[in-house]
Amino acid sequence: MAKRIFDILFAITALLLLGWLIILCWLLASLDTKSNGLFIQKRIGQFGNPFNIYKLKSMKAINGVKTNSRFGNFIRKTKIDELPQLLNVLMGQMSVVGPRPDVPDYYDKLQGTDREILELKPGLTSPATLKYANEETLLAQQKNPLHYNDTILFPDKVKLNLYYCHTRTFFGDLKIIWQTAISLFHKN
Repeated sequence: MAKRIFDILFAITALLLLGWLIILCWLLASLDTKSNGLFIQKRIGQFGNPFNIYKLKSMKAINGVKTNSRFGNFIRKTKIDELPQLLNVLMGQMSVVGPRPDVPDYYDKLQGTDREILELKPGLTSPATLKYANEETLLAQQKNPLHYNDTILFPDKVKLNLYYCHTRTFFGDLKIIWQTAISLFHKN
């Protein structure tokens, strides 16, 4: 219950402070992509239940091929594209800290004790998020990014998320939030 109260207070405070930035970037993303600048995608949440995650669009179609735009690269690098997920937190679909929600066919396919991850609400940040902050770059360097993700990254994320699941504390969550904020400032 305390975690939910913290999530609500965090989301409301962040939306009050950053709502103007979300709206501005949504408008810019709409202009940049020539479509609604809000990206909605099905993800797997707590107990394996699907939900719609909200992000700002960072890709646009050029000659039928989707590619990151310059503005899209900026909002992805700064993680501004993730800010609409504060609405997911407010609605109770996500938490501030917890395993990042994945697309169908990953978390919903977990077996055995790995399924314990699904007992938690997915989060905006996690220890796995911190470790793989440069995931896109890492995957782009691989000959077979999907294979690398499926055999190296995803299993390691599961291990990190299980460790978080078994050792989480309120002060541990505060530390993860702090480390996430610091990493965003050092990255840019």
